[in-house]
Amino acid sequence: MKKKLSAILLTAAMSSVMLAGCGGGTAEENNGGSGPSPEAKTESPGGKTTVQFWHSLGGKNGEYISAAIDRFNQSQDKIEVVGTYQGSYVETVTKLQQSVAAKTGPDISMLERAYVQMFADSDVLEDLKPYLEKSGMSQDDFVAGLMGHSVFNDQLVSLPLNRSTPILHVNKTMLDELGLEVPGTWEELKTVAEALVIKGGGENERYGLTMPYDTWYPMAMITQAKGKFFNDDNTSTGFEAEGVKVFKFLKELQNAGALYYPPAQDSGNIVNQMFVNGKVGMMFQSTGVIGTFSSNAKFDYVTAFLPKDEVYATPTGGANIAMLSSSKNKDAAWEFIHWLMTDPQGSLQFILDSGYLPFTKSMVESQQIKDLWAENPNRKVAFEQLEHAIDTNKDVAWPQVEQEFFSAIQAIMYDNKDIESTLATFKKETERILGN
Repeated sequence: MKKKLSAILLTAAMSSVMLAGCGGGTAEENNGGSGPSPEAKTESPGGKTTVQFWHSLGGKNGEYISAAIDRFNQSQDKIEVVGTYQGSYVETVTKLQQSVAAKTGPDISMLERAYVQMFADSDVLEDLKPYLEKSGMSQDDFVAGLMGHSVFNDQLVSLPLNRSTPILHVNKTMLDELGLEVPGTWEELKTVAEALVIKGGGENERYGLTMPYDTWYPMAMITQAKGKFFNDDNTSTGFEAEGVKVFKFLKELQNAGALYYPPAQDSGNIVNQMFVNGKVGMMFQSTGVIGTFSSNAKFDYVTAFLPKDEVYATPTGGANIAMLSSSKNKDAAWEFIHWLMTDPQGSLQFILDSGYLPFTKSMVESQQIKDLWAENPNRKVAFEQLEHAIDTNKDVAWPQVEQEFFSAIQAIMYDNKDIESTLATFKKETERILGN
């Protein structure tokens, strides 16, 4: 049963999505062909069709996406794309919902991948299959591990853009000094993390492992233990013993002083700084910080797959690009999307600049990416881990369920509440939400 956007507007407005900062080839034609049906056009004063593009990238990444937009605008004289920063992923979602209700939405928008289904379920996203086919492309042109939030209700409603995964970041110099190897399993992770600890007075001088406060990392570990976030029918959680196993593992490390679990506020910046300053030896964090660490680390910095329990597994993160079905400029909007997907000056250059994952097979096979990976093998690790990408938190009610999962994490990691009863309460709340 479809849910209306208005019914979940407040939940999404309050929700915290996973923060992820990080990923072609040769274009046959810059314009790439047009979509399947003519649309009324919005023209700029210069006679160009204006395409409104909302995105969620600020700082350096905002500069990189703006530069890509400028390159497209300069590549032809018929379309003017106007890129507008709308704030965080959550803020963009909220503004997009409000604009859809008011019929003032953009032509295309960046959408954090876990929110795509919410809009698809409300029939406000355009099916991109006909556009893709008319441009001589197919879904097989994209990296399979990044397509988990693109097809809903048998429609292709979004394509990857600024995508990432969590990986293990390692101060290899620190490990080498103690004769330790980069861990590949939870058991090895525990051994290395505990060995890296240097006790101080009231607080450790050095920790073994850290991670930001986020749902991303426990979800990754649940899938590594062969659990699923939702069951196959999306009526309840898909884990019980696996969740208990994950949080017992984390609490044991925390209680031993080997895991530093940061305050919720500004947790990403806190743990990043600790890693750069040599206050922690290993960290679960997004691929999006590889560039920063490569530039600022004064030690041998390497990346690795997230350690496995039963299996290797990782969720993905970041955002996709989608076209609004209410757009009056669909042909022009598609020309820009197609250019991003295929032109070397489009997303390929954006990815080289920013550190996100390459998302088309032609990008992966491009000489630019090959050269990048040869120069910076850490970024190749992030892509190779996509072989183990599993997205199990797919449901239109994810924003509401995520809030309950955050509450469970807080109770266990900050308040030392009983793991089994906390997760049992979370399961009941999830079933209540999914039953609505």
